[in-house]
Amino acid sequence: MTELSKNSEYKIISNAEIDSEKLQRAEKIITDLQISMPLYTKNGSGPFVAAVYDKNGNLLVQTSNSVVIDNCSHNHAEMNAIKEVQKKLGTYDLSLYELSLYITAEPCMMCIGAILWSGIKEVYFGVPSSTVEKITGFDEGFKPEWLEEFKKRGITVYGNIEPELGEKALLQYVNSGNKIYKPERKN
Repeated sequence: MTELSKNSEYKIISNAEIDSEKLQRAEKIITDLQISMPLYTKNGSGPFVAAVYDKNGNLLVQTSNSVVIDNCSHNHAEMNAIKEVQKKLGTYDLSLYELSLYITAEPCMMCIGAILWSGIKEVYFGVPSSTVEKITGFDEGFKPEWLEEFKKRGITVYGNIEPELGEKALLQYVNSGNKIYKPERKN
Protein backbone atom coordinates (compact mmCIF):
# COMPACT_ATOMS: atom_id res chain seq x y z
CA MET A 1 0.00 0.00 0.00
CA THR A 2 1.32 3.42 -0.97
CA GLU A 3 1.03 6.39 1.37
CA LEU A 4 1.57 10.02 0.44
CA SER A 5 1.72 12.63 3.16
CA LYS A 6 -0.52 15.50 2.03
CA ASN A 7 -0.24 17.45 5.25
CA SER A 8 0.31 16.69 8.90
CA GLU A 9 -3.31 15.71 9.45
CA TYR A 10 -3.83 12.90 6.97
CA LYS A 11 -2.17 10.67 4.40
CA ILE A 12 -3.47 9.59 1.03
CA ILE A 13 -3.57 5.81 0.80
CA SER A 14 -3.48 3.91 -2.45
CA ASN A 15 -2.97 0.42 -3.81
CA ALA A 16 -0.97 1.85 -6.73
CA GLU A 17 1.68 4.49 -7.35
CA ILE A 18 0.03 7.85 -6.75
CA ASP A 19 -0.49 9.94 -9.87
CA SER A 20 -0.57 13.63 -8.90
CA GLU A 21 -2.94 14.55 -11.75
CA LYS A 22 -5.47 11.89 -10.74
CA LEU A 23 -5.14 12.92 -7.10
CA GLN A 24 -5.73 16.58 -7.94
CA ARG A 25 -8.88 15.71 -9.93
CA ALA A 26 -10.08 13.47 -7.09
CA GLU A 27 -9.53 16.21 -4.51
CA LYS A 28 -11.72 18.60 -6.49
CA ILE A 29 -14.48 16.07 -7.15
CA ILE A 30 -14.58 14.76 -3.59
CA THR A 31 -14.57 18.32 -2.22
CA ASP A 32 -17.58 19.09 -4.43
CA LEU A 33 -19.34 15.91 -3.29
CA GLN A 34 -18.67 16.71 0.40
CA ILE A 35 -20.02 20.24 -0.09
CA SER A 36 -23.16 18.89 -1.80
CA MET A 37 -23.89 16.35 0.96
CA PRO A 38 -26.04 18.67 3.15
CA LEU A 39 -28.32 19.35 0.17
CA TYR A 40 -29.06 15.65 -0.07
CA THR A 41 -29.44 15.07 3.68
CA LYS A 42 -31.84 18.02 3.94
CA ASN A 43 -34.17 16.04 1.64
CA GLY A 44 -33.94 12.84 3.71
CA SER A 45 -30.98 11.08 2.11
CA GLY A 46 -28.24 9.47 4.13
CA PRO A 47 -24.92 11.24 4.59
CA PHE A 48 -23.00 9.79 1.67
CA VAL A 49 -22.69 10.84 -1.98
CA ALA A 50 -21.10 9.04 -4.95
CA ALA A 51 -20.40 10.00 -8.55
CA VAL A 52 -19.24 8.08 -11.63
CA TYR A 53 -17.04 9.74 -14.24
CA ASP A 54 -15.89 8.42 -17.60
CA LYS A 55 -12.26 8.22 -18.74
CA ASN A 56 -12.51 11.73 -20.24
CA GLY A 57 -13.57 13.28 -16.95
CA ASN A 58 -17.27 13.61 -17.80
CA LEU A 59 -19.79 13.18 -14.99
CA LEU A 60 -22.19 10.34 -15.81
CA VAL A 61 -24.17 10.09 -12.56
CA GLN A 62 -24.20 11.52 -9.06
CA THR A 63 -26.34 9.96 -6.34
CA SER A 64 -26.78 9.91 -2.61
CA ASN A 65 -27.53 7.26 -0.06
CA SER A 66 -31.28 6.61 -0.01
CA VAL A 67 -31.59 3.81 2.57
CA VAL A 68 -34.06 5.62 4.82
CA ILE A 69 -36.21 7.34 2.19
CA ASP A 70 -36.49 4.15 0.08
CA ASN A 71 -36.68 1.73 3.04
CA CYS A 72 -34.00 -0.39 1.41
CA SER A 73 -30.74 -1.33 3.15
CA HIS A 74 -29.03 -1.80 -0.22
CA ASN A 75 -29.43 1.80 -1.36
CA HIS A 76 -26.01 3.12 -0.40
CA ALA A 77 -24.65 5.97 -2.53
CA GLU A 78 -22.23 3.64 -4.33
CA MET A 79 -24.93 1.05 -5.05
CA ASN A 80 -27.25 3.76 -6.39
CA ALA A 81 -24.48 5.23 -8.57
CA ILE A 82 -23.55 1.85 -10.03
CA LYS A 83 -27.20 1.01 -10.70
CA GLU A 84 -27.81 4.37 -12.41
CA VAL A 85 -24.70 4.25 -14.61
CA GLN A 86 -25.48 0.66 -15.65
CA LYS A 87 -28.98 1.78 -16.59
CA LYS A 88 -27.62 4.82 -18.46
CA LEU A 89 -25.07 2.74 -20.41
CA GLY A 90 -27.43 -0.21 -20.90
CA THR A 91 -25.12 -2.85 -19.43
CA TYR A 92 -24.23 -4.60 -16.21
CA ASP A 93 -20.57 -4.84 -17.35
CA LEU A 94 -18.90 -1.46 -16.94
CA SER A 95 -15.37 -2.79 -17.53
CA LEU A 96 -15.25 -1.58 -21.15
CA TYR A 97 -15.85 2.04 -20.15
CA GLU A 98 -12.86 2.74 -17.85
CA LEU A 99 -15.06 4.41 -15.23
CA SER A 100 -14.04 6.02 -11.96
CA LEU A 101 -16.17 6.08 -8.81
CA TYR A 102 -15.76 8.98 -6.37
CA ILE A 103 -17.27 8.59 -2.89
CA THR A 104 -17.48 10.85 0.14
CA ALA A 105 -16.45 7.93 2.39
CA GLU A 106 -14.70 4.58 2.16
CA PRO A 107 -17.03 1.92 0.78
CA CYS A 108 -18.55 -0.58 3.20
CA MET A 109 -18.33 -4.34 2.78
CA MET A 110 -21.48 -4.54 0.61
CA CYS A 111 -20.37 -1.73 -1.68
CA ILE A 112 -16.91 -3.24 -2.10
CA GLY A 113 -18.57 -6.33 -3.55
CA ALA A 114 -20.72 -4.28 -5.89
CA ILE A 115 -17.76 -2.23 -7.10
CA LEU A 116 -15.71 -5.37 -7.67
CA TRP A 117 -18.41 -7.01 -9.80
CA SER A 118 -19.47 -3.87 -11.67
CA GLY A 119 -16.31 -3.36 -13.72
CA ILE A 120 -15.45 0.04 -12.23
CA LYS A 121 -11.69 0.60 -12.75
CA GLU A 122 -10.85 3.33 -10.21
CA VAL A 123 -12.20 4.21 -6.77
CA TYR A 124 -11.52 7.45 -4.88
CA PHE A 125 -12.90 8.03 -1.39
CA GLY A 126 -12.88 10.66 1.33
CA VAL A 127 -13.46 9.71 4.95
CA PRO A 128 -12.02 6.35 6.05
CA SER A 129 -14.37 3.74 7.56
CA SER A 130 -12.84 3.97 11.02
CA THR A 131 -13.77 7.66 11.19
CA VAL A 132 -17.24 7.06 9.73
CA GLU A 133 -17.89 4.47 12.46
CA LYS A 134 -16.64 6.81 15.23
CA ILE A 135 -18.79 9.73 14.09
CA THR A 136 -21.98 7.95 13.04
CA GLY A 137 -21.99 4.49 14.58
CA PHE A 138 -22.59 2.88 11.17
CA ASP A 139 -21.19 -0.64 10.81
CA GLU A 140 -18.84 -0.62 7.81
CA GLY A 141 -18.34 -4.39 7.91
CA PHE A 142 -15.39 -6.74 7.75
CA LYS A 143 -13.05 -5.81 4.86
CA PRO A 144 -9.81 -7.76 5.09
CA GLU A 145 -7.11 -6.78 2.59
CA TRP A 146 -9.66 -5.11 0.29
CA LEU A 147 -7.14 -2.70 -1.23
CA GLU A 148 -4.86 -5.58 -2.21
CA GLU A 149 -7.78 -7.65 -3.51
CA PHE A 150 -8.84 -4.72 -5.71
CA LYS A 151 -5.25 -4.34 -6.95
CA LYS A 152 -5.18 -8.04 -7.96
CA ARG A 153 -8.28 -7.37 -10.05
CA GLY A 154 -6.93 -4.23 -11.72
CA ILE A 155 -8.96 -1.74 -9.65
CA THR A 156 -6.99 1.28 -8.44
CA VAL A 157 -7.95 2.86 -5.11
CA TYR A 158 -6.98 6.23 -3.63
CA GLY A 159 -8.38 7.06 -0.20
CA ASN A 160 -8.40 9.51 2.64
CA ILE A 161 -8.94 12.38 0.19
CA GLU A 162 -10.12 15.66 1.77
CA PRO A 163 -11.49 13.83 4.82
CA GLU A 164 -11.91 16.98 6.94
CA LEU A 165 -14.83 18.21 4.83
CA GLY A 166 -16.47 14.79 5.02
CA GLU A 167 -16.03 14.62 8.77
CA LYS A 168 -17.75 18.00 9.12
CA ALA A 169 -20.63 16.87 6.91
CA LEU A 170 -21.03 13.62 8.90
CA LEU A 171 -20.97 15.54 12.21
CA GLN A 172 -23.57 17.94 10.83
CA TYR A 173 -25.75 14.97 9.84
CA VAL A 174 -25.50 13.40 13.30
CA ASN A 175 -25.91 16.69 15.19
CA SER A 176 -29.01 17.57 13.14
CA GLY A 177 -30.77 14.54 14.61
CA ASN A 178 -30.93 12.62 11.34
CA LYS A 179 -31.57 8.90 11.51
CA ILE A 180 -28.56 6.67 12.15
CA TYR A 181 -29.67 3.55 10.36
CA LYS A 182 -28.29 0.20 11.36
CA PRO A 183 -29.80 -3.11 12.31
CA GLU A 184 -30.36 -3.85 15.96
CA ARG A 185 -27.91 -6.40 17.30
CA LYS A 186 -27.95 -8.57 20.39
CA ASN A 187 -24.52 -8.89 21.99
